[in-house]
Parts: sequence; C-alpha cells; structure tokens
Amino acid sequence: MPAAPSSARAAPAAAPTGSAKEEPLHITWIDPPAFKRVPPSNPMRKASFIVPRAEGDTDDGELTVFYFGPGQGGSIDANVDRWIKQFGETKPGDVKRADREANGLRQHTVELDSGTFSSGMPGGPTKPKENYGLVGGIVESPSGAYFFKLVGPAKTVKKAKPDFYKLLDSVKPS
Repeated sequence: MPAAPSSARAAPAAAPTGSAKEEPLHITWIDPPAFKRVPPSNPMRKASFIVPRAEGDTDDGELTVFYFGPGQGGSIDANVDRWIKQFGETKPGDVKRADREANGLRQHTVELDSGTFSSGMPGGPTKPKENYGLVGGIVESPSGAYFFKLVGPAKTVKKAKPDFYKLLDSVKPS
C-alpha cells in the first residue's frame, strides 16, 4: 500500500469529550484529503466529514462514523436494512453488498447508486431528497463494530467512492 499523502491524517484513538462514559476508539484510519472533518453533531457520532459536492450537485455529501461499544449497535444485516430503508422504495437489485478484509479486519460494504433519501433521524433532511446515493462500510474490530456511512447526491457519492474505499483500506486496530 503506498504511503498516505502528507495532507492525510490518522484518526485519533479517542476524542477528548470530558465524559467518563465515552468509549475510546480502538481503530485508526487516514482521513481522505478531500473530505473535511467537522465536529460531530451528536454524541453517537465518533467522526463526521463534509464530502465536497460534485460539479452540478447542489448539496455536499456527509460521511459519519458511529461506534456504540462492544456488542452494541445491532447486527450487520439490521444496520444495512435500516440504511437501505432510508431510501424508500428500493429494489433488491439496486443494492450492492460485499464482504472484504483490510489490515486483518473484516468489512461489510453496501452501495446504493440512487434513490430518494429520507433519514428518519433527528437532524436529517426535513423533506425527502431525490437522486441521493449511499456507500457504507461496517468494520468488525475486536472492540466492536464501527459504522461508516456516506450519503449525498448521487454524483457526489459516486465521485467520493474511491476515497471512501481508501479510508476503509486504511482502517486498522490501534
């Protein structure tokens, strides 16, 4: 694997929050230089990124990273199903799933090229967003699953997909 560009930075092992309940992160990864790390909007998020919009798109994409602790957060299938249901009417053939491995960690990926996104989560879009895409990865680590979810306009997600997979390729135990 080639060395990461000097503008990339490894994710911290744990973000200081002042909360005794905060779980330390047991993995690290390299932030893609094109993605802008921003403060997480809620405590469930361990990292958040703005993914710059592709030419012609009106919105940026968003990459969020969640970690709930050992044995927490639900099954792989339950999370993938929930992510796909956020896109309303989706045909099974529209969803691409794969299993992979990087740095000794098993990963489960999901892709949806385009659909109508409605997160159903507080802080999500107030009205459904048409022609949105998803690329997600669930990384199994000894300390529990980490959930990486990139959502945004379809062209933006397609453009960001190679950087998303480079990020997943860089995930390793800390």
